[in-house]
Amino acid sequence: MTDTAYALFLDFDGTLVEIAPRPDGVVVPPALPPGLARLRDRLGGALALVTGRPIATIDGFLTPERFDVAGLHGVEQRLAGRVAGGDPAAHPALRAGVETLQRAVADLDGVLIEDKGCSVAVHWRLANDADAVRAQSAATSVAGILGEAYRLQQGKAVAEILPASATKGHAIRAFLRAAPYAGRRAIFVGDDLTDEKAFVPVNEDGGITIRVGPGETAARHRLADPAAVRALLMGWAEGGAIDPGSLPPA
Repeated sequence: MTDTAYALFLDFDGTLVEIAPRPDGVVVPPALPPGLARLRDRLGGALALVTGRPIATIDGFLTPERFDVAGLHGVEQRLAGRVAGGDPAAHPALRAGVETLQRAVADLDGVLIEDKGCSVAVHWRLANDADAVRAQSAATSVAGILGEAYRLQQGKAVAEILPASATKGHAIRAFLRAAPYAGRRAIFVGDDLTDEKAFVPVNEDGGITIRVGPGETAARHRLADPAAVRALLMGWAEGGAIDPGSLPPA
């Protein structure tokens, strides 16, 4: 039976899957892609990933399934198979900034540069404290050079430079203006600082917000970890009552 009451928006890292030491080290449980596909069918297509990852990377992790995705915090969007945005050539200043950043952290152990084309992330999860501080300083410096057209987004042992107009909240609102999402109540599940900024507009619009893991949050509900998220979603996919309001409060 199709449920047309809700539109489901899901972060990826730290929400659907456990965070890995390296961005390419994420482990996707084999049951996750087909389970999400069944849940999408139950929701009449109203399921999307809202992530800092590029769309192509999400496709690789969730192959062979293809989902609606707001990638790079909304810089690129795929809806009903049509992709908009995401051209690195449209960001020449950022491309120069990536080269500057790579030079700045070249001698730092455990610091990784994740070049996403239209954004760049600096990861220091594997670095010692001193190198982590230098990595953060380098990201802050480059973001400052780029000016108001770009912003620095902090996360869990990561800082990302991306277009200032790109936020997960804006991406969710854009999807909610299009079929099959329009007219539904949004459910957004996320775990990080980037998601916190999206919880606020989703709450303002009467949606349901779910924080994954500990910490202060603007979300109204909470799940312990990605395993709990997967269990909830797979239960919904198999016909369980979709009643997110009954989840534990944050």
